[in-house]
Amino acid sequence: MTDKTPIAPALQAEILAEAMPYIRRFHGRILVIKYGGNAMTDPLLKQSFARDVVLLKLVGMNPVVVHGGGPQIEQLLARVGKKGEFVQGMRVTDSETMDIVEMVLAGQVNKEIVELINTAGGRAVGLTGQDGGLIRARKLRMTLPEQPGEEVDIGQVGEIESIDPGIVHTLTSNGFIPVIAPIGSGADGETYNINADVVAGKVAEVLKAEKLVLLTNTAGVLDKSGKLLTGLTARRIDELFADGTISGGMLPKISSALDAARAGVNSVHIIDGRVDHCLLLEIMTDHGVGTMIRSH
Repeated sequence: MTDKTPIAPALQAEILAEAMPYIRRFHGRILVIKYGGNAMTDPLLKQSFARDVVLLKLVGMNPVVVHGGGPQIEQLLARVGKKGEFVQGMRVTDSETMDIVEMVLAGQVNKEIVELINTAGGRAVGLTGQDGGLIRARKLRMTLPEQPGEEVDIGQVGEIESIDPGIVHTLTSNGFIPVIAPIGSGADGETYNINADVVAGKVAEVLKAEKLVLLTNTAGVLDKSGKLLTGLTARRIDELFADGTISGGMLPKISSALDAARAGVNSVHIIDGRVDHCLLLEIMTDHGVGTMIRSH
């Protein structure tokens, strides 16, 4: 870790006292955290993320991590001479790309996050949607606004049919931190690549999570002039979709955040994963570091 300026003991005590109401309020509650972006590639941010997750568990909350792996998938695709292609923020996934997605998400990235959390003193267990029948998926049928009647085939990309939270409940209630890779199983045993933001939103919904926290590479949701929008309602989000303020990779992120808020997740936060200890700042202090979304 980098050298940090020592904090005066009185200030340390004040910081801990400020955290107490949050610890009490969220004790025993489930927090679903979507982990991605720079927080996942910068070595110091990776350590800081793992320590935050372990601390949340130690003070009695139940963090559940859902991760992506876009940059790592891109690297491996480039090595085999393939170029990633996206339609409305979703990765086009032919069968060769699906093999790579599985290799990277279930093999490399999932295991690395589990190792990081365990090294930081937690007890993490890696899962994909295939484990314990966690995520049942079907092929995503996609249409583009400019061709309403026409379906676009983006390959083995799935949408979620159902989530069976049994295995997650078993793990969290036994002191473990589940780490979920966004791969689902079809009815006939096919595997599907599912957008990690969508998985995080749906998992939060089904687990009746207190919070859904999505780490991004921006300060949160920005308006057209680049100003941070700290609080958003469903109506305001519809306006931002309509005028094109929210587009590209932010589309699935905001859509799943809004669905989760409407389905009863108390608060959804889109936060800046480039900020050291962003999780603790958002969950356990009075100073948030991003955009909070509520259903109304």
